[in-house]
Amino acid sequence: MSVALRFEQVSVSFPPRNRSEASWRAVANTTLSVDEGEFVSVVGPTGCGKSTLLNVAAGLLAPSSGEVRVFGEPLMSLNRHAGYMFQADALLPWKTTAENIGLGLMLAGVPARETAEQTRHWLAKVGLTHAAERYPHQLSGGMKKRVGMAQALIVNPKILLMDEPFSALDVQTRQLMENELLALWQNDRKSVLFITHDLEEAISLSDRVIVLSAGPDTHPIGEFLIDLQRPRDVAEIRLTPRFVELHEHIWRVLRGEVLKGYAQTVS
Repeated sequence: MSVALRFEQVSVSFPPRNRSEASWRAVANTTLSVDEGEFVSVVGPTGCGKSTLLNVAAGLLAPSSGEVRVFGEPLMSLNRHAGYMFQADALLPWKTTAENIGLGLMLAGVPARETAEQTRHWLAKVGLTHAAERYPHQLSGGMKKRVGMAQALIVNPKILLMDEPFSALDVQTRQLMENELLALWQNDRKSVLFITHDLEEAISLSDRVIVLSAGPDTHPIGEFLIDLQRPRDVAEIRLTPRFVELHEHIWRVLRGEVLKGYAQTVS
């Protein structure tokens, strides 16, 4: 199996805000990879640099040192193989559901007829044909997330980067969206790097879970194979003995880092 995305000894530092402060090294000497067709989740304390790593993977932020490789090639600019689903909805309020979904194809210069065809296909795939002409303010939170997934997937990326995409949803809607994501992913097995602070979500979705330390100098401190059978229902899988066992095992590693991260926010 080939490697889709690899961080090799990546560090990311930010300059000081003023002369009295030192620079902030958010990420330190991080090495991790995502194989082709693999679903990998990264968990860690709030503010530890998870989103920083995702921005580096997208080519939106250059590492201070180290290297990112995409299908074996050094990443020198924007990651053209990747689709990015943000934590906040990245929908244009003046465009309809259909227009938002088809936006990536339009910007890529795909002919209007093909864009319309693909948009209809993805509207049906995410169950939003009936909402094609609605504007974002007319959509529920779950519907907006389905638009976001279609928006990211319609351009057929080989890698999907997801930054806590369901964190703002209520528990029931969140589980529905997680199952929808798994159903879409099961079809063509894109390489996924999924950022979350929710350990249950990470285990439910993933082939592998990587645990990050508290910042600064965030780096991986644990890597766990998730050997739960697929296909999965995220609600049902959480009731199985193996899920509980995996959760306990990973939480033993993560707990201390969460407490460190919390202490930093209140100090």
